[in-house]
Amino acid sequence: MKKIKVGVAGYGVIGQRLADGVVRQGDMELVGIVDLEPTLSIRALKEKGMPYNLYLVDGADRTKFDRLGIPVSGSFGDLLGKVDIMLDSAPGGVGAKNKMLYEKAGVKAIFQGGEKNSVADVFFHGYANYEKGLGADYLKLTSCNTTGLIRSVDCLDRRYGVDRVAITIIRRVADPGDYHRGLTNALQIDKAPSHQAVDLMTIMPHIQATGILVHTPVTHGHIITVVAHGRNGKITREQALEAFRGHERIRVVRIDDGFLGNASFFRYARDLGNPRGDMYEIGLWEDSIVESGDDIMYAINIPQESVTIPETIDAVRAALRMQPDSKSGTAKTNGFLGLGGWK
Repeated sequence: MKKIKVGVAGYGVIGQRLADGVVRQGDMELVGIVDLEPTLSIRALKEKGMPYNLYLVDGADRTKFDRLGIPVSGSFGDLLGKVDIMLDSAPGGVGAKNKMLYEKAGVKAIFQGGEKNSVADVFFHGYANYEKGLGADYLKLTSCNTTGLIRSVDCLDRRYGVDRVAITIIRRVADPGDYHRGLTNALQIDKAPSHQAVDLMTIMPHIQATGILVHTPVTHGHIITVVAHGRNGKITREQALEAFRGHERIRVVRIDDGFLGNASFFRYARDLGNPRGDMYEIGLWEDSIVESGDDIMYAINIPQESVTIPETIDAVRAALRMQPDSKSGTAKTNGFLGLGGWK
């Protein structure tokens, strides 16, 4: 079987995880990664034996890499001549510039949530609108929060039907190891509706959504509360729990078992031996599922550094028509990533 050849542009927080995710796919081959500077991530890669071929963007200073003994396989253009598709995880705005290179090379590309929607033909989610991505040249992923949010809403929608949701996002302010947001001791609220609610309606236009976002001075994940209304009648707690438990990218947990908050998931992922403490699944507290009149309410944990990886792999499958629909495409991704095996 011929493997799909994949490249990753930007070996940062998301790029590292995309590269690792592609390597785990039995029907894909990671040809190489692209970056500009010998960052700590690149230096760590070299210390691990340089398992991935490194290519440099135009303007990169090759001598910096040579001084550190970091092998370079060629230029960005060299990599583009070897791949079927690029996963672009460059800083926001850079991906849009890279698109010109992809167009010139005739290479498909998938962009992360930091880019504007206009960069792509399809605003994509592996479960909610996989079929719209079939054969598309350029797809853009939803943000980490929106990715996990849509997983849970789509899960209920497919089973029972949902016509409106209201969300509150308790947002981590930065990733672990980041310093650019400074040291703070405050909460900050954004104007409503949050972009995640707007993005959900873009992906799932049959659902009315609104939401509020609160920035918090923590790093290990976001927490989102969701109030959902059933389109075809009330969704009970038992019905919601049954649906969530059957989803391979949702990990249902209980407070009494030690899952007290966002840091509990991060610690558990490390105890599992997951690289970097990553977790592809969103966490959903069984204790948080409650009925409120005709609505159902629940809370989820979003591991922001790794949650979009499965949906990005789904996007590769859609863009290259590897599987014809969401059910078969997400199942293939889940199988290679080992999702759902713990249930």
